[in-house]
Amino acid sequence: MLNDLKDMALRLRSGMRIALPVDYAGVAMAMTRPMIDSGLRDLRLVCVPTGGLQVDMLIGAGCVAEVETSAVSLGEAGGAPRFNAAVKAGSLRVIDATCPAVHAGLIAAQKGAPFLSIRGLIGSDVLKNRPDWKVIDNPFSDKPDPVTLIPAIHPDVAIFHAPMADRYGNVWIGRRRELATMAYASAESLVTVDRIYEGNLLEDETLAAGVLPALYVAAIAHVPRGTWPYGLWGEYPTDTETLMSYAAAARTQEGFDAWMAEPANWQRQEVTA
Repeated sequence: MLNDLKDMALRLRSGMRIALPVDYAGVAMAMTRPMIDSGLRDLRLVCVPTGGLQVDMLIGAGCVAEVETSAVSLGEAGGAPRFNAAVKAGSLRVIDATCPAVHAGLIAAQKGAPFLSIRGLIGSDVLKNRPDWKVIDNPFSDKPDPVTLIPAIHPDVAIFHAPMADRYGNVWIGRRRELATMAYASAESLVTVDRIYEGNLLEDETLAAGVLPALYVAAIAHVPRGTWPYGLWGEYPTDTETLMSYAAAARTQEGFDAWMAEPANWQRQEVTA
């Protein structure tokens, strides 16, 4: 079950639909460089429910054709420069969504349903740009009661980072249930983890409730601090200085290319992987 990062990246194919988590939920940043180096193109990213540094890097490297998201930003470091530039240039298809809609689409896929209904979109301009979202009247109401049907989102792969996994392939995600939803909705999941738990996580009464079973995990790589420069909930903080450095450099494509080519900007991943 334990794999090398490069081997995990080789499981991916150009054109795949890939689900990636929000910056605070466990972004597998250590997978970013191998993904870029493997020459992937025309990826369709699903941000769960927003995107950040990893998404911006993949766009800047020319790997992405489409992003379905509620937003893409670098948080305290400001806007996502390569995403913004691609949108302005018209080189990236952006499928505008909302956070509840993204989660609804994934939950529908998890449950094997063709769609899930939500209410919050009624009256919003977002609906004008989503012909695949359908507004119907609640068939169980005697009065007009419009709801929006969100089609199921079926990613080919979910990629994320978690604190630990065991040698049986089980992954502990704690209370980050959105990671489980991503895994359930996707055909397979690739996971990086900070440490390996000696034993079976599902046999530990304290930890078992927060475990994603191995059934939903295709491959795991042991990469301590694999979210860097992002932090990991309950483990270590975000390296804001590095995020700021990237944000400043990536305002131009030339700056982005130079920043990505500098080994020191990837040193911590390489040293700790």
